[in-house]
Amino acid sequence: MSLFKRSVVSEILSHAGLVISTLLIVWLSVLLVRLLGEAANGAIGADVVVGLAAFSSITALPVILSVSLFIAVLTTVTRSFRESEMVVWFASGLSLKDWIRPVLRVAVPFALIISVLTLMASPWAYRQISEYRERYEQRSDLSKVSAGQFIETADGARVFFTEEPDAPDEELGNIIARVIDEEWVSLITAESARIEEQKNGDRFLVLSAGHRYDLQPGTPTFRMVEFERYGVRLESDAEASSPEAVRARAEQSIKARPTTSLLQDDTDVARSQVMWRVALPFAALNLALLAIPLGAVNPRMGRSGDILIAGLVGLLYMNLINLSRGWIANGKLDFHVGVWLVHALFAGFMAYLMWRKLRVRAPRKKKFIGK
Repeated sequence: MSLFKRSVVSEILSHAGLVISTLLIVWLSVLLVRLLGEAANGAIGADVVVGLAAFSSITALPVILSVSLFIAVLTTVTRSFRESEMVVWFASGLSLKDWIRPVLRVAVPFALIISVLTLMASPWAYRQISEYRERYEQRSDLSKVSAGQFIETADGARVFFTEEPDAPDEELGNIIARVIDEEWVSLITAESARIEEQKNGDRFLVLSAGHRYDLQPGTPTFRMVEFERYGVRLESDAEASSPEAVRARAEQSIKARPTTSLLQDDTDVARSQVMWRVALPFAALNLALLAIPLGAVNPRMGRSGDILIAGLVGLLYMNLINLSRGWIANGKLDFHVGVWLVHALFAGFMAYLMWRKLRVRAPRKKKFIGK
């Protein structure tokens, strides 16, 4: 490999590693904040936060790698022009099209890795995420309660707070619960609690030595009950799901299906998911090549405008892929057209930009006006 190609490949890989690590840190920071918020609200268990973060990062890697490769190539080309390094290479007989081979030496392995992630690793990660969440939804309200935390269940209709038990045979210590039903708003306190399962499979939270205060909203009706033993039937959140949750689970289910299963499914939704998985590797290659003419800037011009335009082009590319996926899923775009249309448009755009950068313009003719 020539000195030029080695230097280009080395610099692109160096920039790509920096961008990937930066994007991963930002992604994990945002993801962990969201997951910890869900854990605090009782939507997921605190013990599965790390696992969900790891699997979610696998699903985000294809987009992160594609964007990182685009930024790395763009940064490398732009730096070479800004620091007049390209003048040396042009004087050595090289041109902008000589960047294509070293860029492809980096882009092709990236595309292969993205292919493995989108076709195999990401569906597996989505399946693990679904299993984590489904197992937690099937747990009872009591099993979601952690000592020292306020936990909401049943879409906020029940709020629990409990302490560590004093006796080793108790499952929970002092407990406070607020329960809202169709008629009453109840506040329940008890010294301890445990779970009892009946022969028919029903599960009850049995409270010991406590009080119940009931208030009927909009009326002065109030009642207070003291009890030695009080049972509350426990229900899983899976028994009552909102339409939004159903749609979210359906989308998660299609993302978790293996690629071979999607190929055998003759539906528009399955085809749209196949299109998305196939599109990302080609998008990585296209964006890497598109970054070459986009990065060929005039050193005398300001750098912010060129970087902004390049970023908008990359954002437009990814949004058009998402838009095509939605059109295929809704039957508005044929799969056999949508799978290549966006890539062909941007490949043509890349060829046009390369032609504009490589063409030799004729010198301007000066007009002399005689006296």
